[in-house]
Amino acid sequence: MKAVICGYYGKGNAGDEALLMSLLQMLPPQVEPIILSNDPEQTSERYQVSSCPSRSPQKILAALRQADLFIWGGGSLLQDVTSLVSPFYYVGLLALSEQLGLSTIVWAQGIGPLTHPLTRLVSRQVLKKASAISVRDTASAELLAKWEIASVIAPDPVWALQSTPVQNFFSTDKAKIAVNLRPHRHLTPERLTQLADALNSFVQASGTYLLLVPFQASQDLIIAQTLSAQLKVPHQIIQLENPRELKGLFKEVEMLIGMRYHSLIMAAAEGARTFALSYDPKVDQLMLQANIPGWKIAEIPSSPTSISTIWLEQYTNQESLTALLRQSFCDRALLHRELLLKFCQ
Repeated sequence: MKAVICGYYGKGNAGDEALLMSLLQMLPPQVEPIILSNDPEQTSERYQVSSCPSRSPQKILAALRQADLFIWGGGSLLQDVTSLVSPFYYVGLLALSEQLGLSTIVWAQGIGPLTHPLTRLVSRQVLKKASAISVRDTASAELLAKWEIASVIAPDPVWALQSTPVQNFFSTDKAKIAVNLRPHRHLTPERLTQLADALNSFVQASGTYLLLVPFQASQDLIIAQTLSAQLKVPHQIIQLENPRELKGLFKEVEMLIGMRYHSLIMAAAEGARTFALSYDPKVDQLMLQANIPGWKIAEIPSSPTSISTIWLEQYTNQESLTALLRQSFCDRALLHRELLLKFCQ
C-alpha cells in the first residue's frame, strides 16, 4: 500500500518535522510513504523515504495516481489567519485525492481559525468526504461537530514521539532553562529588551544556565541572536535538526519558557516545567489541556522585575506534569495511530 503524506514539511520547522517523524513512527510497516516536501532531497535523506516536491503539480499528480491513500499530516494546515492561499492549497490536494478515489485521512489536525466565509464553506464540503478525521484539541472537534462531521480527538502525536539523548551536549553543573521565541507583531524590539532584562534577573537569582532554542531557524534564529546580544548571564544558542534529539534535549532542562506549540509539548512530555507565551489559539488550547501557566503575548507585564518574579515563582514552586499524567497524554496520543491502523489494513 502506498500513501501520499502532505503537511508543512521540508521548511525547517522543528514542530512540523516532529509531526512527520511521529506519523512515520505510527505508520503500519506495510505502508510505503511518499512525502510531499518543500525540500524532497533533505526529507528523503533524513527519513529514508520517498519524497516529492510539494509545489510540482505534475509530480504530485503522478504520486497520487500510484497511491492508495492520502494522509493530510498533523499540524494547523487548515487556518486562514496567516494566509488565504495556504488553506486552499491543502484543501485542494484533499479534494483532488477524493476525486481520484483515494481513501483520505485528515490526521491529527488543529482546525482553524477560519475567518473567511469561503474558506469555511470549502473546508466543510471537502472534510465531509474524508474517510476519517482525527483532531488534537477540543475546539477543532467542536467545530467539526457543528458541521456534523465526526472526528476522533486525541492529544498531539508529538506527545508520543520517541526521544533520543542529545549528542555532544554542552556540559554544565547548573540547572538549565530553555527559551523558545518566534516572530510576532507583539514581540517588538522593546518587548524583547524587557524579556532580556527579565531573563538576566531570573538566571542570576536562580543560579541557572540559559539555552536559547530556535525551532525554525529561518524565523527564530535572528530573535535568539538578538536576545543573546542583550544577555549578561551564561547562555548558548542550541540548534538541533533531529526531532527526536530536540525532544530529548528537554530531558536535560528544568524549565521551558516557550512560544511555539511543539516546544511546550516536548518540554512537558519530557518532564520539564513549562511556561507559555501564547501567540495563537492552539497554544491557548494546549495550556488548558496540560494546565500550563503563562501569558498571552500581548499581555506580558511591561516590568522586567514583575516578569522575572513570576518566572522565579514558577521555577521554585511549579511542579512538572507527573509521570502518570505524561503517560496518559502519550497513551491517548496513540489514538492517532489506531486511526492509521484501521485504514491501512
